[in-house]
Amino acid sequence: MSLTLEPVDGIGEVRPGDDLADLVAARTQLADGDVLVVTSKVVSKAAGLATTVPRDELIAAQTDRLVARRGPTSIVRTHHGLTMAAAGVDNSNTEPGTLIPLPPDPDASAATIRRRILELTGVRVAVIISDTAGRAWRVGQTDIAIGCAGIAPLDSFAGRTDTYGNLLAVTAPAVADEIAGAAELASGKLGGRPVVLVRGVDPAWLSADDGVGAGALLRDEASDMFGLGAREAAVAAITGDGPVRGLPADDAITVDDLVELALRGVTFPRQRVSITGAGVTVEAGDDQVVAGAVAQRLTSLGIAFGMTIGVQVVTST
Repeated sequence: MSLTLEPVDGIGEVRPGDDLADLVAARTQLADGDVLVVTSKVVSKAAGLATTVPRDELIAAQTDRLVARRGPTSIVRTHHGLTMAAAGVDNSNTEPGTLIPLPPDPDASAATIRRRILELTGVRVAVIISDTAGRAWRVGQTDIAIGCAGIAPLDSFAGRTDTYGNLLAVTAPAVADEIAGAAELASGKLGGRPVVLVRGVDPAWLSADDGVGAGALLRDEASDMFGLGAREAAVAAITGDGPVRGLPADDAITVDDLVELALRGVTFPRQRVSITGAGVTVEAGDDQVVAGAVAQRLTSLGIAFGMTIGVQVVTST
């Protein structure tokens, strides 16, 4: 397989109400089997989603639940099921003072562009909606497919054998993501070319209908081993509250806050836990086992929040 990737020139600034399919069809010669990679930014612009709503409010509106927060950076799970910094809200490549959220249904956006291309040109293409995302275990970002139509997002190798005859069980290249990443290299982050024409993809990946969409690439919460940051996982486990829905206020955490978290769901009197500076004393009384558990909870929470807390358990006299 030999791929060619060609950015579509001349699209210019996309405005609310613009027909993206028409903009593309007027500027390049399309053929059956081509793949168009379209940035989510211009999809949102064409849909009139640019806004001057304050950033925190917009992120909160796009957030299903908080995954992790460190300082000003919030990693959240969006209502789409995507895990992204700032819910994908972006202020790059847009007019000063405005913000762009992700399209509400990227798979539907991809399908709409695909059908419109067919209507305008008679050509059957696949469409990928791309956006930039980080990776939990690596530095840097790459473009991924947040929506697609007419192309399989995954190519499952289950049941095939490798060159050594080993049976493959779970290998499934995320071809839509890989194409999105390659397209970003071709267009350039600062090139102002939001659409890339990809030619030469394996015909086996293409479908006559819209297909399952990029939603098939999303892990459900039950199978997501990175569904919470280390700090948030510790709080969820200790309090028993589970993941925090929505986007809570970014308040500074104090030792007193950690005490309240440690006591949540535990029958132990708050008045028997005293704070002196950065130290905490737990008065055991007749509940030495529970007091020890509270002390361990406090120690674990301190580690999770990067706070050095001296915790001691004392027996009442």
